[in-house]
Amino acid sequence: MRKFVCAFGAGLLALCLGAPQAQANVLIGGTRVVFPAKDGEVTVRLTNDNDRPVLVESWIDRGDVHSTPESVDVPFLITPPLFRMEAKKEQSLRIVYTHEQLPADRESLFWLNVLEVPPKPTGPQAEGQNLLQLALRSRLKLFYRPAGLQGDPLKAPAALTWKVVSEGKGYALVAHNPTPFHVTISEIAVNIGGKPVTTELGMAAPLSDLHLALHDAAQKPATGSTVNFTAINDYGAAAAFTGTIAP
Repeated sequence: MRKFVCAFGAGLLALCLGAPQAQANVLIGGTRVVFPAKDGEVTVRLTNDNDRPVLVESWIDRGDVHSTPESVDVPFLITPPLFRMEAKKEQSLRIVYTHEQLPADRESLFWLNVLEVPPKPTGPQAEGQNLLQLALRSRLKLFYRPAGLQGDPLKAPAALTWKVVSEGKGYALVAHNPTPFHVTISEIAVNIGGKPVTTELGMAAPLSDLHLALHDAAQKPATGSTVNFTAINDYGAAAAFTGTIAP
């Protein structure tokens, strides 16, 4: 889950990506949203862990990190899209599919945004002070899963096939995903000459290839070399898998 920090001051809104000192206090129930088409809607539970109320705004986009509620065009509605959330209270977001035509043979990927805006400071301590307010935006993957897809999404990582190709002055590990499900890789290492070499991370889209650069590989991994990787499942848990490099 990625967090984005917006700094408000003197009427200006500056977007600051990845500020490490800021932590969201509106907690989201889960690290991803799986939307089964057969259900028509899903709910996402939010909890305000603050000691004060906050304003919460939510929207869905197609992958643009700079999206705003006014700029998006997606086949989903969220209710409520904007609301005040009292301290230590819970609220459910209801996400409804509006039946725009989407691929029926594979998952489609969207992103759920939840923006948390604290109230304006008041009282004697705030008078005459230059104050910085932080509003945090969390982004979660939303997988729209058509009905009738073949296979088990929990077993999709095991179905990945692997090969190595020359890329630039080095090599890249290519993961082919033959399944209709997305596979998110959070850790990966290739055995090269008896030593584990890490690669870039990424997500293998359905029925597609994912190229992962092998930056530190002094030689091309041999056919049959072991690929040890960790994938994130529907429940946000990490599961370990092992593959081998094909000719």
